[in-house]
Amino acid sequence: MKYQLIHQTEYRYAQTVANSYNLAWLTPRQLPYQQVEHSSLSVNPAPSLIQQRCDSFGNTQHFIHVQPPHKQLCVTSRSTLQVMPRHNILKIRDATDSNGLFAHLRQHTDATTLDALLCQHASRMIPLLPAAKALITPLMQPGQNILQLAQALNQLIFTEFQYDPEFSTVVTPLSEVLAHKRGVCQDFAQLAISCLRCVGIPARYVSGYLETRPPEGQPRLVGADASHAWFAVFEPTLGWIDFDPTNNILADEQHLTLAWGRDYADVVPLKGILHGNGEHQLSVAVDVVPLAD
Repeated sequence: MKYQLIHQTEYRYAQTVANSYNLAWLTPRQLPYQQVEHSSLSVNPAPSLIQQRCDSFGNTQHFIHVQPPHKQLCVTSRSTLQVMPRHNILKIRDATDSNGLFAHLRQHTDATTLDALLCQHASRMIPLLPAAKALITPLMQPGQNILQLAQALNQLIFTEFQYDPEFSTVVTPLSEVLAHKRGVCQDFAQLAISCLRCVGIPARYVSGYLETRPPEGQPRLVGADASHAWFAVFEPTLGWIDFDPTNNILADEQHLTLAWGRDYADVVPLKGILHGNGEHQLSVAVDVVPLAD
């Protein structure tokens, strides 16, 4: 499936600000199942400096400095990309069990395995909570491989937790999500990661987008799509396999991958600091448009 992707973030400040320094993770990744044909980043007002680099996880990161005084900042990413089916459901039964996984992690030091080790332990936004371990422990069965366990966890979160966009913000603690059994895609992804890491399985946070389809006969609402998040599990032979607990599916060609890391804090779409004071208003508009191949 071919897509045009537009992600626009706009800040409006009550007072004039200056020297706005920002980091952006807004460029989709080049992957075997995702080919980025074009990607650009525009900033208004014109930045004094914009630099591109790869972060430690291989994501494209932009540093943006806007020096002149301004009351509005708009950062827009535009991309065209082709996303191919992954057929991950066919790989579930071929995965190793936890003993095979742990043996691999002890014996190998290649870059992919070292990345997995970074995603095996607690991180800034994903503590290893006793309640998370209690959630996953009953799902562990004799003869089960690690992807079957992840699939069971995916379904459990979808079934027992309520999607509620009014409940949480990007800084809501995971303990609150567990206590109230509600949240949004970011919360559910980080919950699954905490559960898996509690039993030693490396899992990472994936930031991206999901194509939304309007009811039959209804037009698409431009700008009404949103950022999405899911998690991926490391399997020594198959690599990283992505699961979407918000929808109880494995990520496929409707999932557009932007960036990944240990948790949300590693891949915030746009964050920064500035010189000034007063309140600000933030608006984000995302548009994922299917194109003819």
